[in-house]
Amino acid sequence: MAKLMLLTLLGLGLALFRDHRASYQTRLNAFREITPVELPNCNLVKGIETGSEDLEILPNGLAFISSGLKYPGIKSFAPDQPGKILLMDLNEEDPTVLELRVIGSNFDQSSFNPHGISTFTDEDNTVYLLVVNHPDFKSTVELFKFQEEEKSLLHLKTIKHKLLPNLNDIVAVGPEHFYATNDHYFVDPYLRSWELYLGLAWSYVVYYSPNEVRVMADGFDLANGINISPDGKYVYISELLAHKIHVYEKHANWTLTPLKSLDFNTLVDNISVDPVTGDLWVGCHPNGMKIFFYDPENPPASEVIRIQDILTEEPKVTQVYAENGTMLQGSSVASVYKGKLLVGTVFHRALYCKL
Repeated sequence: MAKLMLLTLLGLGLALFRDHRASYQTRLNAFREITPVELPNCNLVKGIETGSEDLEILPNGLAFISSGLKYPGIKSFAPDQPGKILLMDLNEEDPTVLELRVIGSNFDQSSFNPHGISTFTDEDNTVYLLVVNHPDFKSTVELFKFQEEEKSLLHLKTIKHKLLPNLNDIVAVGPEHFYATNDHYFVDPYLRSWELYLGLAWSYVVYYSPNEVRVMADGFDLANGINISPDGKYVYISELLAHKIHVYEKHANWTLTPLKSLDFNTLVDNISVDPVTGDLWVGCHPNGMKIFFYDPENPPASEVIRIQDILTEEPKVTQVYAENGTMLQGSSVASVYKGKLLVGTVFHRALYCKL
């Protein structure tokens, strides 16, 4: 009788394992192969070899790029080098990147590990850059003031909070005010891996200000990119492993109400919003298995989608760019400025196209 019970339990365990494995493969889109969609007039950006995970373009065409991310379980081509913030002027005919110097006695450059970034421009035109940082694989938000003449970042403060344990991306709504995604619930690496495998969907979005920190949305299967509409009325959140982008209405007290969700056949990463048209530009991973289990002989592909009229009943989704990884591996972000497209990657190069 005991042996029969044991066999029954083992059978149930195997069945559950198979179910979870199938679900895991579906969530990672493990069997999708990409059909190329080419763009003319594209070149790899010189000086970016170790990632361009997130980027933000100012209205004047200056682009900030976070480079050198080290993230648990993800490939890095420079695991022993600190990360950096790069600057690129998209007004130039053949733009190049330069590394922004960080100034500040309380900032540890050697452990700098930048992830998601966002800017906020004050009424006096002061530009603040907020950077998700993972020093020693922890999570902080670093607040910088951009000094354009000196081509430097002045470090103002480091923000830590118990509701910001696993930060991924951030959207600034003030110099020290932001929404941020936590892509996991657990901090412990072993529990994080089970959370991911089992698809617990416990990740969440937080609103932070110096006076108030609150969870504003939860139940995500890896909350990833976050951004806001040009009029500040709507917040967009990408749910990587559910292949969804959620639209939330933002209220005066900073709370969020779910409005709608869009489904995709790709893993949606960072979201950029065109300040002129309100269109969403999204860096995507067609096959997440290739991102999480890197094979140089079969590298992760890149994909860029554009979403027009997202607030209407019939948004228009266009696959703008798709490539199998021979040129660009693991696209994570895409943004436009005056007919130019900049595509960043988690750990690889960056692509610059004239549309």
